[in-house]
Amino acid sequence: MRSVIDEATREIKISELFDNDTVRCPQAAYSELRSKCPVGRTQLIGTIMVSRFEDVAWGLRHPEIFSSEMDAQMKLGNPRPMIPQQMDPPGQTRYRRLLDPLFSRKRMLALEPAVRRHASDLIDEFAAKGECEFDEAFAIPLPCTAFLALFGLPISDLPTFLEMKDGIIRPAKFLDPPEPTAESMAAHGDAQVAHRKKTAEAMFAYFEEEIAKSQGRHRDDLLGALLTAEIDGVKLTHEEILDICFLLLIAGLDTVTATLGCNIAYLAGNPGQRERITRDPKLIPAAVEELLRWETPVTAVPRLVKQDVTLRDFDIKAGEVVTFLIGAANTDDEHFRNAQQVDFDRGRNVHMAFGAGPHRCLGSHLARMELQVAMEEWHRRIPEYRIKAGETPTYSPGIREVMYLPLEWNPS
Repeated sequence: MRSVIDEATREIKISELFDNDTVRCPQAAYSELRSKCPVGRTQLIGTIMVSRFEDVAWGLRHPEIFSSEMDAQMKLGNPRPMIPQQMDPPGQTRYRRLLDPLFSRKRMLALEPAVRRHASDLIDEFAAKGECEFDEAFAIPLPCTAFLALFGLPISDLPTFLEMKDGIIRPAKFLDPPEPTAESMAAHGDAQVAHRKKTAEAMFAYFEEEIAKSQGRHRDDLLGALLTAEIDGVKLTHEEILDICFLLLIAGLDTVTATLGCNIAYLAGNPGQRERITRDPKLIPAAVEELLRWETPVTAVPRLVKQDVTLRDFDIKAGEVVTFLIGAANTDDEHFRNAQQVDFDRGRNVHMAFGAGPHRCLGSHLARMELQVAMEEWHRRIPEYRIKAGETPTYSPGIREVMYLPLEWNPS
């Protein structure tokens, strides 16, 4: 592994950190960061990265210092800040009190039969073929189905949601690749911003139409709950409902897809671990937690510094952007016993794959249910699988997704 730290300047080499080999197996790079540069500035973009569990946990639990109100830096085509993600307490807390019960473990478990049926239906389409590209065939459509069920939307709208999701998160997918010049790269960036804005407008229009169709009728789903919800005796405004829907769509689809791909890629490359959960499916909940820790698809979260602060003798100024490396924190030997081993018998597993503090993932119960159901149904139907001969999985940085995961097995 090439070093991710410039020994001369003590800066973090962002190009090496996002290198394909590092993204595929980032744990060694995380270890180097924690030991040599636990708080450090990045080359090129100048943001500050924090990598040790103790520091990451502390930072995420102090929004008065490290703020989420950074909509100017994190525009995704949305005209207003995402609710409640781009807000700080106490304003953020008011929305979480409303939304947390709507994403309770009990309510999410009620969706389990529909998710399980769809997982089985998806597997029906390719099980007898003995091969599939896992991302497209299973990991992408499954979480979208849960989202549609949660909102009471028709499964026929799945292609629309997939296009909107990618249009916001991966706009480059819809654009021609740029020439490697400063001018063309800048133009490409502007084109991505424009595509995000166009997609966001389409997303808002979609939910506008759903809200209009809901007038005068009862809806026993999440959108119906938002239409009747009140905060301090006042109903949510039209814009508040749209901004919540926008956040839930982009946050609820891509992350579970990414986690599923990382989990299956790991198990395909570690047949001993795969055989353990195949023999004993009761291990799957613990395996899900341990792979969330080890793989950590949402590798980092940014925050805007509100006041000067010092972390490990590193001075950070108000107005700077800090990136908390959750992936590095989750493999910190100072916090986890045998942190560099994947241990399905770990027991209490206090990882930060869902974040920490007031912005801890709203949909963690939904994600856990989806992941456990997906792992159970996949290994019940396809217990032995491997990376297709001659092929190499392709990972993406940021949200660490296996964008290309060709699998094969011996069909029964």
